[in-house]
Parts: sequence; C-alpha cells; structure tokens
Amino acid sequence: MNNLVNDITNFIFIENKPQKADIILIPGGSRSQLIEKACELYFSNYSSLLLPSGGFNNKINNYESEWEFFKQIALAKGIKEKDILQEDKAKNTFENAKFSRKIIDNNNIQLKRALFVCKAHHSRRALMSYLTEFSSDIDFFVIPVIYERNITKENWFLDQNKINIVMKELEKIGNYFPGYIKNYAEIQESAAQD
Repeated sequence: MNNLVNDITNFIFIENKPQKADIILIPGGSRSQLIEKACELYFSNYSSLLLPSGGFNNKINNYESEWEFFKQIALAKGIKEKDILQEDKAKNTFENAKFSRKIIDNNNIQLKRALFVCKAHHSRRALMSYLTEFSSDIDFFVIPVIYERNITKENWFLDQNKINIVMKELEKIGNYFPGYIKNYAEIQESAAQD
C-alpha cells in the first residue's frame, strides 16, 4: 500500500523552487491564498506581471469573475493595475490555459519562464492543462498553495475527505486528456511518416 500512496503523491503533487520568470500564472479558483502567493512572488521580484484567470464562480458570486476576485485582492496588496493582465472568461482548467495563452500572445509577451501558482492537489492536472496549450520550450515552475482544507503531500492519505479530493483529481486527469493524447499520437505518427 505504501508504494501506491507514494506513487499517487509523486504524481499529483508538484513543487518547484521559484525562479525569475516572465509571468506569474494563476489558474482560476475561489481561494484568496492563490493570489496572495502570487503577490508575494511579485513583491519578491520573481516577476513583474500577473495573469489570473477565471470566469464566473458561484462560490464567489459577489464578483463577476474569478479574475475580478483575484484582481481586487492584488490591488489591495499593492500590485500595480498595469501589471495584472485580464482573463475573465474561462470556465475550467483547460480554458484557463487556452485563454491565458491568447492573452499572452495578444500582448506579444515573449514567454520563456512562467511561475505557476495553484492549489497543491491540483498542480498536476493544472500543469498538464497548461502544457497542452503552451510551447514545450517554456519552463513552468509550480508553486503550490496550501489553503484551509490543508491538503498536502504529507497528509492527503490520512483523512477520507482529502483522499476523495485527491482521487477526484486522478479521475479528472483520466477524463481530461484522452482526446489530447489521441491527437498527440496522430501528430507523432504523421511526423514519422514524413
């Protein structure tokens, strides 16, 4: 059983040391800790540009979007408005990635390195989603956030609710990526034939 827990832990939870980057990406959510961590990185001079992403979310229905929620917190923390790019349409993690990519392209940002701030237990699926939309020569540095549910790589397997959340992430990965993998396989096969 220990190997199973270790294998799931090593797959789901990603963490990198922050590096200087061209942008800080924050996939959608309703947790203030995400944008607070992004602001901390901004003020530590890791990057001077934030791109929070996300459309309407029932959990924060007093805001028009997750982006607006994140923006208001960032402004209150002292982030300059000009340093916050806007993506306020995404309804899921894939759209966070797809629409964020469009914003970056539309702003002619030459992206080589990105800090990627997300919930710890969401890090693998979120990163995989962004990797489907961004060039493979971009380095992503995952900066996981622990919020009030306190789901960590050290404790997720000790509580049934945390187990359920992490296993749901595995399930979502299984549901999210078959079409992408099929397309990737077809591209590889076509390239091999050329």
